[in-house]
Amino acid sequence: METEVLAAASEIDFSIWALFLRATVVVQLVMIMLFAASIWVWAILIQKVVQFRRARTRAAAFDRAFWSGEPLDELYDQIGDSPKSASERIFAAAMREWSRSHRDDGGLITGTQSRIDRTMDVAISKERDRLTSGLTFLATIGSTAPFIGLFGTVWGIKHAFEQIAISQNTNLAVVAPGIAEALLATGIGLVAAIPAVIFYNKLSRDSDRILGNYEAFADEFATILSRQLDAA
Repeated sequence: METEVLAAASEIDFSIWALFLRATVVVQLVMIMLFAASIWVWAILIQKVVQFRRARTRAAAFDRAFWSGEPLDELYDQIGDSPKSASERIFAAAMREWSRSHRDDGGLITGTQSRIDRTMDVAISKERDRLTSGLTFLATIGSTAPFIGLFGTVWGIKHAFEQIAISQNTNLAVVAPGIAEALLATGIGLVAAIPAVIFYNKLSRDSDRILGNYEAFADEFATILSRQLDAA
């Protein structure tokens, strides 16, 4: 009898595709959702790696131009109305406010320094939104995917026990397929969640470093403009 049960179990296809096809509709939907989430997690990683690398490269190029000794007005004219990098957008926003703060007689309107500071803060806030877009999704998947997979597992095990009750048979050939299908949902949930958590932590640190550089530049630029205001 035991030999017959083992022989019957060995004939069952336990490949991932076969387990998916044998699962209930609810478990299949859970698997599809988690698989799609996993693909999206990797897509966000690739997009963010490219975005952060471009941001660092452009920031370094702008820093070289900014500290080259070239007059700020000329640098602003070169950038024009379409700044390409985040650093250029922060610089251009401050320079626009600087230009608007001049009166017709050449003097400066009261409160120029505070307005420039607020302008750069707003520009940095917009860059923060660009850099951190998608990270909330990673955090959500990292925290919820294991539980979504667990839901699929519980549902699959419930279905397996129903099949046992219907067939009045508890041998391995009856129990194993249903349990394996159920556990696959948890496995896919972990496959989606673990990279999401790792990528979220890594990308959050990288975005904080980049934003820290933007804030440092804004502080340095504000100091330069403050000297000019005091000298005016």
